[in-house]
Amino acid sequence: MNRNASNTKPRNYPSPELQSQNSDHVLEIVPEIVLQFLTSRRDRNAASLVCKSWWRTDALTRSELFIANCYTVSPRRVVSRFSRLRSVTIKGKPRLADFDMLPADWGAHFSPWVTTFSTAYPWLEKVHLKRMSVTDDDLSLLAGSFAAFKELVLVSCEGFGTPGLAAVASKCRLLRVLDLEESSVDINVSDYSGIVDWISCFPEGETHLESLAFDSVCSPINLEALEKLVARSPSLKRLRVNRHVKIFHLYRLMHIAPHLTDLGTGSFDVPEDTEDDELVFESPFAASKSLVCLSGFRDILPEYLPDIYPVCANLTFLDFQYADIIDTDEIKSVVSRCHKLQTLWVCDTIFDGGLQVVAQTCKDLRELRVYPLYANDGVEGPVSGVGLEAISQGCRKLQYIMFFCQSMTNAAVVALSRNCPDLAVFRLCIIGRYMPDALTQRPMDEGVGAIVMNCKKLTRLDVTGVLTDRAFAYIGMYGKLIRTLSVKFAGDTDLGLKNVLQGCTNLQKLEIRDGPFGDGALCCGLQHFYNMRFLWMSSCKVTRQACQAIARTLPHLVLEVIDTEQDTVDDVEILYMYRSLDKPRDDAPKLVTIVH
Repeated sequence: MNRNASNTKPRNYPSPELQSQNSDHVLEIVPEIVLQFLTSRRDRNAASLVCKSWWRTDALTRSELFIANCYTVSPRRVVSRFSRLRSVTIKGKPRLADFDMLPADWGAHFSPWVTTFSTAYPWLEKVHLKRMSVTDDDLSLLAGSFAAFKELVLVSCEGFGTPGLAAVASKCRLLRVLDLEESSVDINVSDYSGIVDWISCFPEGETHLESLAFDSVCSPINLEALEKLVARSPSLKRLRVNRHVKIFHLYRLMHIAPHLTDLGTGSFDVPEDTEDDELVFESPFAASKSLVCLSGFRDILPEYLPDIYPVCANLTFLDFQYADIIDTDEIKSVVSRCHKLQTLWVCDTIFDGGLQVVAQTCKDLRELRVYPLYANDGVEGPVSGVGLEAISQGCRKLQYIMFFCQSMTNAAVVALSRNCPDLAVFRLCIIGRYMPDALTQRPMDEGVGAIVMNCKKLTRLDVTGVLTDRAFAYIGMYGKLIRTLSVKFAGDTDLGLKNVLQGCTNLQKLEIRDGPFGDGALCCGLQHFYNMRFLWMSSCKVTRQACQAIARTLPHLVLEVIDTEQDTVDDVEILYMYRSLDKPRDDAPKLVTIVH
């Protein structure tokens, strides 16, 4: 016998029952440990599908929820699954609602959501809403229900007024963010009746405000109260004011808060009745050392434009989309000083010459948006392929471009695709119906094809113009990462849309406007629709019979047929189709028919 073996004490191995219990405990802990490192909602969603255990763990640990369509799930269903939510983002109407393509009373009401959440999540801290209908009563209930509420962001929302804002300001004492972006605030603009001085409703003493944006509020505000509010908000970094705040008011605000990093200037002019001695003031930007984002400039007077020169060297974001009074030379004078610029939003009044200055100056530009001011159809316009090609040569780090123009060439788009391979978003809108290459009069197929072939990171593609089946074949073959596709005044036959639906395996959102696609194209997507977030088709050749056939085949899809003119013909004017985990909504207006 081995002497060492005889002196060795027997090991105390755990029993099989105890091993099983330990294994179960480890298996319960692992998902929670893994999920806490997943910050992307797509990663969380994917992890929740691994197994029932991971699904339950996700439900118990998720604190942030993103709902891409308020009608895909009910508030009751959300509450029954998630018990610890602190932040909720909800989107309502589809994007084309911004183009007045939906009935005014289409829906997307916030009321059922806030009513349900007020009792289920008393600890809720953040609410972000986009294209939702929000009332003053909703805001009052929100303000009175969540004691630790910190952040309210309303983007392109409507239905509320200053009484609702007053309720939020007065009751949410821990409020850090109150942002109203492109939202329509209900106000009688003829006499400004019913306005509440909501700026004065913030509690006395030092606030927690970090961001306050009310540039979309069209009513006058209490300027003295605003100055006091800014003065007692030491954490305020972002301030975007409305057009009732004039340039000499900005002077006082900037001196009170020189630490601002993001400023929306409101109206960059002076009232007509201003005394001469009031016009003698220092540039409101001279004292700023931290400003990197600048927007606003409504009703800007060109003679005051040099006031922003002191901060141009540090700017990374500049929004000139509302500065439609200043001409291209004045825009150039600003842009030529912005060597650190990464994001530029501007009107087409910049002209091709201004875009050439951008290309020469802004070598670090990542995002460019050119909005239309000259909206007349035609081949001549202030910006064209000349400006786009200049941008592609000078701004090779470009990742996002939105370009409204009246003429474009394949050559310019091909150059952009080769010089800016990091493009993730390409949005080209040639104003007019079925516009071809401005030089060759050929379809824009080769330009679109080059974008999807050369830009390997492309996730969003918006195009208009003459496109044949060849362009759609390119999109289906090479656009494997595309999640959002919008096509207007383009298309050849049903085969084009079939190539897209079968080829773009990651497609989530598809918008087709004024196209030749009919029932055949629609029905070829049956096996793909459950994987998409929504499909929008307007002014196409889809019939009600095809919609009914799809509704019977795919019962978990909601098909809304929208006839804005109450037509009784078989052709569908607008089709909006989306997934839903619940039964179809019951608040559709008369112009909306839910197809069964």
